[in-house]
Amino acid sequence: MDFELSDEHRMLADLARRFVDDELLPLERAVLAREASTGRAELMPDEREHLDRRAHALGLWGLDAPAEMGGFDLPVTAMIGVDEALGRTVTPYELPPDSPNLRMLLETADADQRRDYLEPYARGQTVSAIAISEPGAGSDPAALITRARRDGDRWVLDGRKIWTSRAESADWTIVMAVTDKARGVRGGISAFLVDGGTPGFVIERRIPMIGGHSTYEIRLEDCRIPAGKLLGEEGFGFKPMQARLSCRRVQIAAWCIGRAERALEMMCEHAAQRHTFGVALAERQTVQNWVADAVTRIHAARLMTYEAAARIDRGEEARSQVSMIKVFATEMAWDVIDQAMQLFGGMGMTKELPLQQMAAQTRLARIYEGPSEVHRWVIARERLSCGAERAA
Repeated sequence: MDFELSDEHRMLADLARRFVDDELLPLERAVLAREASTGRAELMPDEREHLDRRAHALGLWGLDAPAEMGGFDLPVTAMIGVDEALGRTVTPYELPPDSPNLRMLLETADADQRRDYLEPYARGQTVSAIAISEPGAGSDPAALITRARRDGDRWVLDGRKIWTSRAESADWTIVMAVTDKARGVRGGISAFLVDGGTPGFVIERRIPMIGGHSTYEIRLEDCRIPAGKLLGEEGFGFKPMQARLSCRRVQIAAWCIGRAERALEMMCEHAAQRHTFGVALAERQTVQNWVADAVTRIHAARLMTYEAAARIDRGEEARSQVSMIKVFATEMAWDVIDQAMQLFGGMGMTKELPLQQMAAQTRLARIYEGPSEVHRWVIARERLSCGAERAA
């Protein structure tokens, strides 16, 4: 196995790192102050417009979008270094377009949908959301009860969705719904494109989350959309949804590696400067153990993440590998950040340092896109089934 990145991908990661250092890190103080005073960690419109212009000018735009749509068509492995860089900052900015929904559209959109949805999205001209979870069906898509029924040249959606990010600002939302209850995930779940402002698509409430983030609850009540808004084949929305989730989970792992690296850097710098009882913290065995464990676990998480991404790029099965990095990287980052907060003492508890925000983002990551317990179940189930086959 070749563990070296290509020169092109290494240069891209370096460029993303410089963008974060030059443009995003300087905004952290303002973002932290807003979260402390308003409870919302957000950018102002002028700040976002400036970042969009800079990212576009630097060529950090449409990185994994198709070349014919103005993108660079980069593989998942190339995006890891970019996402690691973005994970280093608590400034809430992602480079358009959002990769998971992009990849789902690439796999499912027909000619009209590519023109009306995929192309503007790939160019960073629209914002998307996806509505999967329901109040009674979090990580179990087989338990979905939101229904979609055909009525002439329309689909009618009824149900309720929860934990949907960006719903309020999205130009369109991918909604997962049951079209054949008897078939369940094996031919009974479909995906639909619902434009913002569609009658019957109601944003019930904003749900404040830890760290100043927000998700939304959505009510679908006699929500009528044209037949052409069906995304992909009827009944076969589960597989592309899973592919989309795999992409997001790789992204989450890379973000967590970036956060852990930032926390480790802060820890090492502070440990060298801070003295207690006449000795630098860097000389304390406990601190040295924290640093050694962080370096080792970050390295392991990075290798695991690249291996999972390479499998995806080759079109191979990677479900267990993706679940492993989702568990390992999120829990690794949580431990490293927690130890950094401990090292900083009282300052580590303040909202003046980014550590508390990094901790909140990482805690969310242990739940978003499937909690660790579900992913451990996926890993164990696959291994146990292999053991059962050998025994038989």
